[in-house]
Amino acid sequence: MAKARFSRFDCSPGCSVEAAVGLIDGKWKSVILFHLLSGTLRFGEIKRQVASVTPRMLTNQLRELEADGLVERRVYAQVPPKVEYSLSPLGRSMEPILLALKAWGDANLGLYGKPLSGEPAEPTGAAASTVMAAGAEKADLVSA
Repeated sequence: MAKARFSRFDCSPGCSVEAAVGLIDGKWKSVILFHLLSGTLRFGEIKRQVASVTPRMLTNQLRELEADGLVERRVYAQVPPKVEYSLSPLGRSMEPILLALKAWGDANLGLYGKPLSGEPAEPTGAAASTVMAAGAEKADLVSA
């Protein structure tokens, strides 16, 4: 069953963020969009790059992206049918956002996900300050 789609976003401040996130919500949409940044892909190519998505879920996510105007679907009249997916101009406009998400993920993967090298990642920047402060507070509590 498809999720309910809102026809308009006329709510309080912050709604533009809600509208933008609403277009790419779902577990796979932003991942699909990221892979389409490299160019036009067929269904099977997307499936190989996003291996843990089921074919049914991939189909649903692609249909929603197409309905929202982020992805263009081109069907070739041949047997067997050939279908290609590419980013629309609106979808292409999300490139800086997707690249920023990737950069953030690369920088912080060790804090929230699986470490890249198999070893625990050392936090950096603000995250390091937070972790160090939390560790100091914990040490104070243990020694008290």
